[in-house]
Amino acid sequence: MCSGRVDLSFVLRAFSNGMDGVFIGGCRFNDCNYGTHGNYHALNMVLLCKKIMEHIGLNPERLRVETMSAGEGNLFAEVMNDFGKKVKELGPLGKGEGIDENALKFKLEAVTNLVPYIKLVERERLRVPIQSEEEYYKFFASDEFNRLFDQTIVEKLAISQIISLLREGPHTTGEIAKVLGLTPSEVSRHLISSSRQRFVRYDEGRKCYALA
Repeated sequence: MCSGRVDLSFVLRAFSNGMDGVFIGGCRFNDCNYGTHGNYHALNMVLLCKKIMEHIGLNPERLRVETMSAGEGNLFAEVMNDFGKKVKELGPLGKGEGIDENALKFKLEAVTNLVPYIKLVERERLRVPIQSEEEYYKFFASDEFNRLFDQTIVEKLAISQIISLLREGPHTTGEIAKVLGLTPSEVSRHLISSSRQRFVRYDEGRKCYALA
């Protein structure tokens, strides 16, 4: 299967099912077996996913993409041994980052729920037009990418996390902030925005927020 067909949802599903690391292997760049250069799409997805992982508190080194030819068995073994060693050093997913099991569940669920939107944004605003490995890494390390990421994904991701948590039951602003690792002011801002869009409502009786 072409590495370009590895969807963001596949990576998130692996992490949600308890995998501590995800490795994606593909053909060498500009040496595509199918003529589609899907490995560039895979690289784009991985670099974006790494940024999302970093944002929700997961170590981005748990996700790795490498390109090599079918005849490079020794290189494959070397890369896999190195990746396995790195994942072992990082420890269990979430625990290695100091994230509570429930908080990890809500964070991954929130990202998964946003996958259709993230893929749309990636295709329209976060995809590198030049097929060059150097240009891809350069773009995803740029201030321009960080600005676009903040504009298009950060707020929606925070709101998605809050909604995922509220599906479990009503919570106060302080409780939401504690579980998700956000500041009370950030939570309040997102709750006000979500209330205007009628995603959530304030329960006067319980003095907390619930799904609308």
